[in-house]
Amino acid sequence: MATGMSRGKMVTVLSIDGGGIKGIIPGTLLAYLESKLQELGGPSARIADYFDVIAGTSTGGLVTTMLTAPNKDNRPMYAAKDIKSFYLEHTPKIFPQRRDVSLISRNNFIDAVSSLFGAVTGPKYDGKYIRSLTKELLGTVTIKQTLTNVIIPTFDIKHLQPIIFSTNDAKADVSKNALLSDICISTSAAPTFLPAHYFETKDANGKTRSFDLVDGGVAANNPTLMAISHISKEILMGNFELVDFEPMDTKRMLVLSLGTGEAKREGKYNVATASKRGLLNWIYDNGATPLLDIYGDASSDMVDIHVSTLFQALHSEKNYLRIQEDTLAGDASSVDIATKENLQKLVQIGEALLKKPVSRVNLETGMYEAVDGEGNNEAALDRFAKLLSDEKRFRKVK
Repeated sequence: MATGMSRGKMVTVLSIDGGGIKGIIPGTLLAYLESKLQELGGPSARIADYFDVIAGTSTGGLVTTMLTAPNKDNRPMYAAKDIKSFYLEHTPKIFPQRRDVSLISRNNFIDAVSSLFGAVTGPKYDGKYIRSLTKELLGTVTIKQTLTNVIIPTFDIKHLQPIIFSTNDAKADVSKNALLSDICISTSAAPTFLPAHYFETKDANGKTRSFDLVDGGVAANNPTLMAISHISKEILMGNFELVDFEPMDTKRMLVLSLGTGEAKREGKYNVATASKRGLLNWIYDNGATPLLDIYGDASSDMVDIHVSTLFQALHSEKNYLRIQEDTLAGDASSVDIATKENLQKLVQIGEALLKKPVSRVNLETGMYEAVDGEGNNEAALDRFAKLLSDEKRFRKVK
């Protein structure tokens, strides 16, 4: 795509938010969408065959990689239906749950206290499992080898600026052609939860370029607008071959944006308790992470408001489908409580979300409201599958 994007009538975009273990929720939605695409295009159909751009942040970056990294047959490493089992198997090892101190024997008391203090003086998790897992699965695959154009944001703490990795940029600049394993580890390195990640690449002249990275959610927890901007950049650079297509032409975009759920309606925090918080309690308070929750949700919601405004203003709101669950509560709203019970609850939440009515953000209140006459999310994904299938068929004819 870096040397020219050959397209049909529409540009197709998939975006997946960050959210730790809550990646199971968009994973469930994607499994449904892929099953509909297979009904229309055959059992070998995969998500990567239908989207020009797939953007993912943090856990969304992991899902993006699963859907687009090539296997030995140059097909996606994972089918969408495999995402759920991947999370059920691996997230308890990425986020191992500590036992309650009251349940630990006296002989293990010192170890328990040391573990608790470690959560204050270092990351909550050591990150060893996710590093070894991604390196084992992805090996030497780099981002320029993905089966469609991907965009995965990270944040460089040395230079205090976002670093956005993409297939296009990697093809144009060898120093941005990082190993997918390094990118996945970096975009999911949430401060306080997992260690920051350092790696190096070489430019065309052999000069070393270094990266000191943390979670992409610091820059864009919801990467939808970033994906749309990327398309506009490619148009301006002359790398986009679509007749009469202009930047931000929403009438010729199909954008599917998947959230990982919020506790918007739970009333999780309030001024009475927030006013008494010190530095430590803003970071970690009785199992919750107030500062990270606020920044993550604010980032996701602001992007949705901007994109919704753009599509509604240009009378193409049906071309933008945002599916988000905003009623999470308790353990289900956490990013790391990877117990069997909570993971299964998240699967159920994802399945129930398919049956909920299509909702759109109220630009005044910021709350999601059901849209009359547009059915449920399942029906909306059916419609998107048909549009995606038609677009793919049109390109073959063209």
